[in-house]
Amino acid sequence: MAAPTKAATCVSDHKRSNIQSNITSFNPNLAEEWPPPILATVNTHEIRETSRMSRWKRRDPLTIERSNLLGIFKLVVKELIDSSISQGRMLDSDFVPLQQFFIVLEHVLRHALKPKKGILRDKRDFFVVLEQVERYEAEATEITNSVKEMTNIKTTLGRARAWLRLAMMQKKLADYFKILIDRREELLRDFYEDGGLLMEEESIVISGLLVGLNVIDCNLCIKEEDLDVPMGVIDFSLYMKEQNYDQYEDKNEGSERMAAILDQKNYLEELNRHLNATVSNLQQKLEVVEASNTLMKEDMAIAQNNIIDLQSELHRVTSQKDKLQQLHEKALQVAKTDLDVERETYETSRAGLDHIYNDTKKKLQEETQMRLDVEKELLLQISMKTEIEMAMKLLEKDIHEKQDTVVSLRKQLDDIKEINVEMYNKLQACESSLKYKTEMLLKIEEKSNGMALSIKEMEKRLQQQESDKLAAEETARNLGQQLAEKDLSRAALETDLKIEKDWRITLQKSVEKEKATISNLQADLHRNRDIHKKYAQLQEEQKELQIEYNEQSKALEELGSHLSRSKLKMEDLRESQQAMQEAQWADDALTTNCKLCDKIFSVGRRKHHCRNCGDIFCNECSDNKLPLASSAKSVRVCDSCHQLLLQRYSAK
Repeated sequence: MAAPTKAATCVSDHKRSNIQSNITSFNPNLAEEWPPPILATVNTHEIRETSRMSRWKRRDPLTIERSNLLGIFKLVVKELIDSSISQGRMLDSDFVPLQQFFIVLEHVLRHALKPKKGILRDKRDFFVVLEQVERYEAEATEITNSVKEMTNIKTTLGRARAWLRLAMMQKKLADYFKILIDRREELLRDFYEDGGLLMEEESIVISGLLVGLNVIDCNLCIKEEDLDVPMGVIDFSLYMKEQNYDQYEDKNEGSERMAAILDQKNYLEELNRHLNATVSNLQQKLEVVEASNTLMKEDMAIAQNNIIDLQSELHRVTSQKDKLQQLHEKALQVAKTDLDVERETYETSRAGLDHIYNDTKKKLQEETQMRLDVEKELLLQISMKTEIEMAMKLLEKDIHEKQDTVVSLRKQLDDIKEINVEMYNKLQACESSLKYKTEMLLKIEEKSNGMALSIKEMEKRLQQQESDKLAAEETARNLGQQLAEKDLSRAALETDLKIEKDWRITLQKSVEKEKATISNLQADLHRNRDIHKKYAQLQEEQKELQIEYNEQSKALEELGSHLSRSKLKMEDLRESQQAMQEAQWADDALTTNCKLCDKIFSVGRRKHHCRNCGDIFCNECSDNKLPLASSAKSVRVCDSCHQLLLQRYSAK
């Protein structure tokens, strides 16, 4: 055998540099801690002396197993990352490349594992190895505790599988594996034999490959999965495909993916238009509510100004009351002096004294009546002030309540927007998955129909071959006498029969494979039905959200109607206050005639004040009673004010 060439030594140097780069990329500190990897170098003298067959016979089977496991592990990780990019990075338990990854990882962890001596047989348990991670990582204790608390898992193999799946979902599998590899002399020496995959340099490559899986998100339902089953078998057919078929599949998948992306883009644009329209409508409603709120604030400021004016009017009325009391006291003193004088004159003339007594008595009665009227008017003003203050407090409470309702409605609108965004994301994900799965279903149905037609054709060919076989056997029986002459033809027929038998066996195997694919397709159909049910539930939730939105819009309309009513009430109060400001109480001493009929007042025709305008009228011109804003009871009003108030009430 020839000596190794310069190219072979270059290849070995290249492998050595690749392993060193993998080590430094996974952990830069390992480049200083670990020495460069030692590759098997071949002595040129031994190559010359021994042949290739003897070299393969002396090769260690553990090294062959390590190289095989490392190669298939690289293929599995590459296939898992590529398929996750095409399928979406959220993977579930039914994803076939993920299942194959866990099967290969179990083979890696069980390679050269020391068996535990049991009663019946040796047990290879690597769950104890995974529990060693707790000594250096606190988060691993949560995984082991949760795995031990699962009641549906009964074996240690099932617990180890659950531990690996939980670490994969946490994206900590590479970190935990690195802890085991960095401290393998301390943690793994008691559990693995020399030459095991985890005890050699290939384990560093595996830990570097596990780092690349952190880009994948997994959603694995461990409670519904049966993890106590025996160890699975690696399916090598997934990684052994023809290159032309892969290129054709990639082209088809690229065109289908492009069509799906365009459909999603159009759907997103349409949905964005609808959302913009709803947001603009809600903003318009908010602007209307804010405008009404500003109007109510202005009305409240006007009402406060009116209260200030009423308070000043009240002070003026009280000052007038004090002046009237002083005048009344002075009049009483004058009357007392007059009485004293009249008493002196009474002694002179009794008749003149009686006349004077009657006049003074009448004056006293008129003065007392005036005092009572002034006190009643003062009480009316005080009651009006209290009522206006109560109305202002109620208006302020109503305004605060409406402001709180506006704030709560804004919060609800924000919540509705967030819910709409979440529903939109969920609908987008569901529709993308539905489109992809419906396309896959159509393809699979076409393939299954083609397979069924091919199976029928094969069966027809088998029947024809069987009929030909029977005919050949009958001819062979009939031509038994001429057997010596027909040996050559019989040999040819026997070879044809063998070929047909082999073809029939291959056809039966292909039929079994097609049955398996049909069962898988049926399972996919069931999953798609579940997805359709979830989509219907999402549509129902969207309808409920639409109903809530309609109810909230109705509540906003009712708020607008309440605001308009309160505005009308404020206008009525403003008109009544303007009427009160314009009305002035006429003086009895200055008015001698009725304002409407212009008749002179006398003892028989008395003076009466109108409680609306404040002027003085006779009994005929003011014989009307109506309730005013300043008093709860009906009071006296003149004919002109009566007509005006009736028109106002009828307009309301």
